[in-house]
Amino acid sequence: MTPVTTTAAENILSVQDVKKHFDVREGLLAKKVGNVYAVDGVSFEIARGETLGLVGESGCGKSTVGRLVLRLLDLTAGEVRLKGVDISGLSRSDILPHRREMQMVFQDPYSSLNPKLSAGSLVSEPLKNFKQGNSSEINKRVQMLFERVGFKPEAMERYPHEFSGGQRQRLGIARALALNPSLIVADEPVSALDVSVQAQVINLLIDLQEEFNLALLFISHDLAVVEHVSHRIAVMYVGKLVEITDTRTLFKNPLHPYTEALLSAVPVPDPREVKEKIILKGDVPSPINPPSGCRFHTRCPYVIDRCRTEDPVLQEITSGHRVACHLREPNNVAAALTT
Repeated sequence: MTPVTTTAAENILSVQDVKKHFDVREGLLAKKVGNVYAVDGVSFEIARGETLGLVGESGCGKSTVGRLVLRLLDLTAGEVRLKGVDISGLSRSDILPHRREMQMVFQDPYSSLNPKLSAGSLVSEPLKNFKQGNSSEINKRVQMLFERVGFKPEAMERYPHEFSGGQRQRLGIARALALNPSLIVADEPVSALDVSVQAQVINLLIDLQEEFNLALLFISHDLAVVEHVSHRIAVMYVGKLVEITDTRTLFKNPLHPYTEALLSAVPVPDPREVKEKIILKGDVPSPINPPSGCRFHTRCPYVIDRCRTEDPVLQEITSGHRVACHLREPNNVAAALTT
């Protein structure tokens, strides 16, 4: 996708140095013995009409970022701005007016739907909660949404168990669009679906995003899917962002060693093309006790002494391309990862 050109004033979402630390407790008295550094200083922006893909291994904290953005979890530190308004410290009552501006598409298209409600009731529920019109107006809006995601009006009378997995996810998308939000967080929205159904749901998301001019945070571990749907991609490792740039640049010229390794594992559709895979040694560090310095240094094939002691800062290396790596800092003579 072509990157969206924007200014700071046009950003729907701005996340600055957001952190979330969970307590680790043990014993009968549940005494605190440490922290889980699930998210430890993440910053990014998403413009209107833009999709930012957030990728990384399982357990890196990307789903927690999505929940922090929506204020489903309280922040330990940092700032989240929605359309310029700081919602970081708002109480449940104060944040309620902002809820209609941000919605979520969940990973599991079945457990996220109330089995006791009909499909029409599920999609109309947000409209009723925010008093968006009378019964006739709400019903008309729901019918429009059903048609837009590929359902006939009679599907409104069916219940979640009567839909397939892909259909349930489309139902979840219709519900997310009900209040005409500015931002949608899609947390692994196709990982539970068959490959053929994944393509249908992804293409639907792309079409709807363009039609409604949505800002979309697309969270996934599947780089092939993220490449197809995203304008920009942010790569996350053990609670921190290590690289962020537009999709084309990331796949053509990754600058962080972790990103290189991730991209080397993406399957190539041409069986005649030989692709060298980068096999990382060691295990992913625990977020309870992350390593000092760069969190990737325990597995990095290019590690230097500085990496073991000093945490690299996410900084702009070229226009729009930010990387957290000592070897990629401007004027660093060691910045030759491709040699």
